[in-house]
Amino acid sequence: MSDHIVRVTAEGKIRAFACDTTEIAEKARQAHNTSPVVTAALGRLMTAGVMMGIMMKGDADILTIRINGDGPVKGLCVTADSKGHVKGYAEEPCVVIPANSVGKLDVAGAVGKGDLVVIKDLGLKEPYVGQVELISGEIAEDITYYFASSEQTPSSVGLGVLMDKENKVKCAGGFVIQLMPDATDDDIAKIEENLKKFTSVTTEMDNGKTPLEMLQMLLEGFDIEVLDDVPCSFYCNCDKQRVSKALISIGKKELKDMIDDGKEVTLNCHFCNSNYTFTVDELKELYELAR
Repeated sequence: MSDHIVRVTAEGKIRAFACDTTEIAEKARQAHNTSPVVTAALGRLMTAGVMMGIMMKGDADILTIRINGDGPVKGLCVTADSKGHVKGYAEEPCVVIPANSVGKLDVAGAVGKGDLVVIKDLGLKEPYVGQVELISGEIAEDITYYFASSEQTPSSVGLGVLMDKENKVKCAGGFVIQLMPDATDDDIAKIEENLKKFTSVTTEMDNGKTPLEMLQMLLEGFDIEVLDDVPCSFYCNCDKQRVSKALISIGKKELKDMIDDGKEVTLNCHFCNSNYTFTVDELKELYELAR
């Protein structure tokens, strides 16, 4: 099955999400030619983003997550909507660093210290902005801390990206478990015990577990109701018309300078790495539309 997100509720006390984002992570790897550690970092953040995106309700709602770190990757940016679409990029896509102390890709080392910023554009006058310090750089722990600190929602987040021998994405996915106000201490203890028995997202996925089966493991002992099972995908809405509007918005003076250079102009989309080239004649047409 293609990438998808499962949303469940457990006895009205817990809501949970799990997803398979293998194709999303691999498409981002191909688009940006990321090194393995950056593939893992970006794949984890996009996995978190796509689950947080479908937590929003409005069709036009947009979520942006930025990680600003002092590590060699410098920064990551992910944007998602409420329909399962996500896109993202790394400021430095080709970071190569040694493995960490347990022989795994050193995502924390690549990210470094810094902050995580979540922006939700919900169609209001001002977007919601939440910012927290990175507590580990491993991303799952940082998202968990964000939920607790900025949204006051006790949560457990697991994210993972597993590479194959050819440095392609073998599997990627994640989960978010959130306690509702009616959750009791016994419920919390039960979830904590389940989390102890759960190896990791990538281990379980590599063993063939689906997102729903992972949630059944994590919520063992609860009655689960499946609310949704929806597709998700790497999707960028850029096209030449959108880029044309961006060029028009820079104004006549800047466009005139480009035209006077007498060379075609190529603009790049950070999110999907697509290039859009404009000839001098096309720039002249845009100049007529600019202010």
